Amino acid sequence: MAVRSGSTIRFARPDDVPTILHLIRELAEYERLSDMVTATEDALHEHLFGETPYCEVLIAEAGGSPVGFALFLRNYSTFLAKPGIYLEDLFVVPAARGHGHGKALLQRLARLAIERGCGRLEWSVLDWNEPSIRFYQSLGADPMDEWTVFRVTGDALAELAARGAVPPESSDGADGR
Repeated sequence: MAVRSGSTIRFARPDDVPTILHLIRELAEYERLSDMVTATEDALHEHLFGETPYCEVLIAEAGGSPVGFALFLRNYSTFLAKPGIYLEDLFVVPAARGHGHGKALLQRLARLAIERGCGRLEWSVLDWNEPSIRFYQSLGADPMDEWTVFRVTGDALAELAARGAVPPESSDGADGR
């Protein structure tokens, strides 16, 4: 997809992994979350291009150089009974902002959602990120004001998994007993 002359949106290739990690680190710096990045090239390569890919990446390029990315994955809407696309990260380097790269990435994701029979495209944005919120709203996105994102990670995730573990094929009714 052309954004401007010499600009494109394309799917990431395995040799893009170092660039993707660099862009993830730039995004984390912008979001004031650099200390949370533990991603490695090996992990990204495995999760993007391994035996069981968990996510996909679109790369925005200008003049043959990467200027942004969108990392996304499948989700599912039980109410719609349709798959969806969840945009985990969207980032355009500051020097390339205002040239249509972010919009082009979102437009390509919207087309992918339609091509794949998805019922929605969704993402989260930090409450303080007013420029992004205004940008998303200008594209017709609606904030989900009545929803709060919850997350369990690290030790809390391990503790939750260990609490009251139910053996497989338990008699909770899920196995038909």
